[in-house]
Amino acid sequence: MKLDVVNLDAKTVGSVELADEVFGLEVRRDLLTRAVNYQLAKRRSGNHKTKQIWEVSGTTKKPYAQKGTGRARQGSLRSAQFRGGGVIFGPVVRSHAHDLPKKVRVLALKTALSAKVAEGKLVVLEKAVTGSLKTKDLAAQLTKLNLLNALFIDGQALDRNFALASRNLPFIDVLPSQGANVYDILRRDTLVLTKDGLQALEARLK
Repeated sequence: MKLDVVNLDAKTVGSVELADEVFGLEVRRDLLTRAVNYQLAKRRSGNHKTKQIWEVSGTTKKPYAQKGTGRARQGSLRSAQFRGGGVIFGPVVRSHAHDLPKKVRVLALKTALSAKVAEGKLVVLEKAVTGSLKTKDLAAQLTKLNLLNALFIDGQALDRNFALASRNLPFIDVLPSQGANVYDILRRDTLVLTKDGLQALEARLK
């Protein structure tokens, strides 16, 4: 499949051929779901915690005698039924990460790229390079290209000016090619690949 290459001035400056083994796959929602769940689970902090009975500060004395009161027997004021007591089977600090085979992760990334091509929401940019550090100038250029909600994937290194100018744009993300991932591709409306980013992704995924 051929796509036009545009620059930041919204002018067509050439065309590129997309590799079918990377950008022409069938869109499988099950793979995308597994990859997104894998990423989100892996980045969860897992620092939720409640105190169990043995961790609650308090007396170890019985509240009242075992027999003769007419009330239910109690062994500790730190039990869950009392105010300030422990929590039974409450959350503890743990990792939420789970495994996903590397082949599945690679296939899911190819599928996400193919999904953007199928939707007509893949743009190939000549270079993500700007001479100005001003967010206002970059925003004006992106408005010309109708890129108001987009993920930019560049080559091995990002242009410093472009990265800084895009930092304050709320729906614009910029990543190097090695940082390309399924979640970030799907969460933005349009995927923008620079020519260097396209070559790096094809070399990585072929």
